[in-house]
Amino acid sequence: MALLILCSVFAFLSVQLEAQLTVGFYATSCPSVETIVRQEVTKGFNKNSGIAAGLVRMHFHDCFVRGCDASILIDSNTTNTAEKDSPANNPSLRGFEVIDSAKTKIEAQCKKTVSCADILAFAARDSVVLTKGPFYDVPAGRRDGRVSLVSEVLQHLPGPTLTVDQLTQNFAKKGLTLDEMVTLSGAHTLGRSHCTTIVNVDNRLYNFNGTNTTDPTLHPTYAAQLKQQCPQGSNDGSSAVPMDPGSDSVTDVSYYTSILANRGLFTSDQTLMTNATTASQVIQNAGSQDLWFSKFKAAMVNMGKIEVLTSTAGEIRTNCRVIN
Repeated sequence: MALLILCSVFAFLSVQLEAQLTVGFYATSCPSVETIVRQEVTKGFNKNSGIAAGLVRMHFHDCFVRGCDASILIDSNTTNTAEKDSPANNPSLRGFEVIDSAKTKIEAQCKKTVSCADILAFAARDSVVLTKGPFYDVPAGRRDGRVSLVSEVLQHLPGPTLTVDQLTQNFAKKGLTLDEMVTLSGAHTLGRSHCTTIVNVDNRLYNFNGTNTTDPTLHPTYAAQLKQQCPQGSNDGSSAVPMDPGSDSVTDVSYYTSILANRGLFTSDQTLMTNATTASQVIQNAGSQDLWFSKFKAAMVNMGKIEVLTSTAGEIRTNCRVIN
């Protein structure tokens, strides 16, 4: 009996060890992988700097639905509509071609070795660095999922209308703390949002809480600027405004200083000031970029571990858009 228990303990520990991601996972099997990804991300960034925000957001959207398994990269087909075609992802997500290019080059050197999920995690890190954010080591060893369902996206992704309590619950379901929620929200320092989302989904500009008025917590000058950029009834999918009016192409703490000035773009941004704990964290982050960088690196690593597939689970896709 004691031997049986001991064997069970070792079996449990073995499973736990197998599930751990490790830095340098491809050091022997594909030593050039991170260099290739960095080169492809840099090429994409040099053509269009907005690619950086797209890749960071893509990694986030991937991890929050089915875990970090690259299900966000799978294309829809005649029998299934995939995650990437959810209104939360299409047409706003970008950077898929960067992942495709990196995967093609990696497959040429290391066939069926590197997962699309790991490529995406590396690409997100490199995007942070290219936008003057901090470098951090990315533990790898993820494998790719075989399922991608459009119906699951809105169930799991935190939307722009969520309150601080709803955000806290959403992140907690993924194993992330309140502090990590506030820290990762800072990624909104990068990129732009379509006017259709601002005008027709969040409703802070023209119909706050169904009152046909503007959210009174929104700075009046900023509100006027947004109304000029995103007129009422705006359905132009190409019109967009910076997520962070201070610096939408640099990874910095401007996002937090904007919130302190009542210039948070979405309800889910400004709501961080409605809770004493999260408001305190916003103030701390705004006051120290070094502090936020330190927390952001750790939070990105933890987010990259959400519900990962490892060992023999899932697969290594040869084409990131299609299951094998």
